[in-house]
Amino acid sequence: MSGTPHPLKNRIAVVTGASRGIGKGIALELGAAGATVYVTGRSQQPGKLPGTVHETAAQINELGGTGVPVVCDHGDDEATAALFERIGTEQDRLDVLVNNVYNSPAAARWLGRKFWDVPPKAWDETFRIGVRSHYVAAVYAAPLLLKAGGLLVNVSSPGAQRAMHNAVYGVAKTALDRMTADFARDLADTEVTAVSIWPGLVATELLQLVPADDTGKRVVTLPGEGSFDLDEAETPRFAGRAVVALAADAGRKKRAGKAWKVADLAEEYGFTDIDGRIPRTD
Repeated sequence: MSGTPHPLKNRIAVVTGASRGIGKGIALELGAAGATVYVTGRSQQPGKLPGTVHETAAQINELGGTGVPVVCDHGDDEATAALFERIGTEQDRLDVLVNNVYNSPAAARWLGRKFWDVPPKAWDETFRIGVRSHYVAAVYAAPLLLKAGGLLVNVSSPGAQRAMHNAVYGVAKTALDRMTADFARDLADTEVTAVSIWPGLVATELLQLVPADDTGKRVVTLPGEGSFDLDEAETPRFAGRAVVALAADAGRKKRAGKAWKVADLAEEYGFTDIDGRIPRTD
């Protein structure tokens, strides 16, 4: 990982679904590394969960980058196309695309359910925003990424390889990693690198709503998977540091087409979470 204070100065990035959660953490770290970051999402006003594209962009500016808020529904192909048309006009290139947008509140309703208790609409919600939306963004971003020899990151999960949450979640993450592999095959003769990353348990705004127990610990229980101490969880910025490390790595092409645990990347590139740890919650 580059030791310079702003290793991504003059780089252009897009992070989808960056109002809050992992997307916000990634956007902030790209900004702290000096990038211009287009922050996309639907949130213009705080709702049940805090965070808007405007707030994320403002925090990027405070960290030394340039934040550009863009209200965009990634379930709308025309809106996604317009986003990348705008970037083409304003920047004529794209160095980093992070496909992160995901409907976490909707998915949370079905945690730990048997497949017969997960309605077909949950499949559509998960695949529309979280698989199809990533494909659409990649299609429209590709000409700009090819100009820059850029980096395409799909935010995935260990659920691609082991049972997590429910059948729909696992199939969606498996599909996403398969898409990463096929993107990399198509990009093999170019300078663009496509990878998936796997964060562990991340203390997002949604999980921050979990109250402390009688001992003062904040523990989240995932049906069928166990209980997890949120004090041991990653912050959203840990994944962001992984993306910065990949973007700054001139030799990243060797990682193309594969899924990488954020904690493994931390050990290889030498970064930590904001508290100095390398969390292992996966």
